[in-house]
Amino acid sequence: MNANEMLLSIRDLSIAFGSGAREFLAVDRVSFDIGKGETVAVVGESGSGKSVTALSVMKLLPYPSAHHPSGSIMFKGRDLLPLSERQMRHVRGNDITIIFQEPMTSLNPLHTIEKQIGEILELHQGVTGQAARARILDLLDQVGIPDPAGRLKSYPHQLSGGQRQRVMIAMALANEPDLLIADEPTTALDVTIQAQILELLDDLRKTRKLAILLITHDLGVVAETADRVCVMYTGKIVEESGVDEIFEKPKHPYTQGLLKSVPKLSVGEIAKEARLQTIEGTWPNPTNLPDGCHFAPRCAYRMERCVHGEIPLYSLPNNVKVRCVLYDEEEQQPDIAREKGVSAAT
Repeated sequence: MNANEMLLSIRDLSIAFGSGAREFLAVDRVSFDIGKGETVAVVGESGSGKSVTALSVMKLLPYPSAHHPSGSIMFKGRDLLPLSERQMRHVRGNDITIIFQEPMTSLNPLHTIEKQIGEILELHQGVTGQAARARILDLLDQVGIPDPAGRLKSYPHQLSGGQRQRVMIAMALANEPDLLIADEPTTALDVTIQAQILELLDDLRKTRKLAILLITHDLGVVAETADRVCVMYTGKIVEESGVDEIFEKPKHPYTQGLLKSVPKLSVGEIAKEARLQTIEGTWPNPTNLPDGCHFAPRCAYRMERCVHGEIPLYSLPNNVKVRCVLYDEEEQQPDIAREKGVSAAT
C-alpha cells in the first residue's frame, strides 16, 4: 500500500489487564494497517481481544484496570498512545468515530434525535440554529432514515433498532471522520436489517473514502463487507489476509475451525455433514496460557514444535500472514501443510 494512502498503522500493540499473578495480556503485540477507503475486519470469539484493540485506538479503555499499553498507534503519521485526554478529544469525533452494537446504550433516552446530533455539531463545528437543522436533515437522509423532518423530535425509544443504529451512524459521520470503528454494529439487529446496515456502511465507505475498522465474530458480516481480515485468538493475530483468500484457503487451524463451524444452508453441504462441526476443546485461561501456540491443545495438527517458544507470524504469498509452524520453511511438513490447505478449501 502506498504510504500516502496509509491511515492507521498499529505496531506491536499490547494491553494488559489484572495485576500480580492474575495479570494477562488482552492484546499481545498486535500489528496491522488500514488504508484510506479500506475495510479491515478483526474477527474472533469473545475474549480474543478484538474490542480491546478497537477501544485502544480511541483511548477509551477502562483505566486503570487496563494498563501498561505499549507499541504504537499511528494515525495519519501521529502516535495516539502518548496523547493526553485533552488532545484525544480533538481526535475523537473529528477524525475517528465509533459505533457500538446496541444504540440504546449510546443514545440518551431523555433527548430527541435533533438535540443529540445537534450537540455534536455545536461542540465540534460551532454550527447551531437553522444551519445545524439543515445539516441534521441531510445526515439522516444520507443514512436512510425515512421522513427525516418527522424524526427530528423523536426520542430513541420511538425508533426501531435499525433506525437507532442509522442515527448512531449519522452521529458518527457528522464531522466527516477519516476512520469509523464499528464494534459489532449488527449483532442486536435481525438478519434483514443487518443486511441493510452493512450495505449502508459499504456505500458510505465508497462515497466518502471512509476507512472502517470492523470488529465482529460474524463471518457472514466479514464476507459481505471486508477487504482484509485479521483473525485473533487469545490476544494475538493468528492470521491476516485478503477476504477472498481467507474464505477460499484459510491457513491457520483456528480460522479453519471458525469457518467449518458456520451453519451451511445448501442441500449439498447439509448432506456432507451429519451435524454442525465445532472446534474441540475449550478456550484457555488467559492468566495461564499454554506454552508455544495457544491454540495447540485444541489443534489436530499439533506437533512438538508447537508447544515450545514463541510462534511468529510467517509471511506467505498474496500478502498472507499466519502464526503456525506448518508454514515455517525449516520446520514445515509439506504433506501435512498441503493437506491442510486442501481441506480448508473444501
